[in-house]
Amino acid sequence: MEQYVSWSEIDSLIQVLSDLVLKSPRTFSSISTLSRGGLIPSRLLADHLGIRTIFVDQKIISSNSLVVDDIFDSGVTFEKILSKIDDPLQLFFVTLFVRRGKKYPPQLVYAAKTNDDAYVVFPWDVLEFKNSQK
Repeated sequence: MEQYVSWSEIDSLIQVLSDLVLKSPRTFSSISTLSRGGLIPSRLLADHLGIRTIFVDQKIISSNSLVVDDIFDSGVTFEKILSKIDDPLQLFFVTLFVRRGKKYPPQLVYAAKTNDDAYVVFPWDVLEFKNSQK
């Protein structure tokens, strides 16, 4: 079972995340992300927030950088990021979706929960998903 996400939904989720970031007491000089899932949401969020610098696949991440991903699922990506950030207590990690039923770390901010355990197919990885089904 899959949960397909439309570009219209992405636009709405980015707006939700943008509002949440702007309501927080933090300001960010950059965005940090991983190239596989977070690159496109990072670019969209950067445009909403007026952030011009996006770092991709950094070995060390500044706590002054907003971390962006597409989905919080198993927590593996979050743990990788946590180990790379210079001050883990200052991590501010935003994601479009969180997997329903998981335990979420306090540094995590999300726009929506998944409907169920279905694989979430984002517009930018439809082809990747189709190829994986062969």
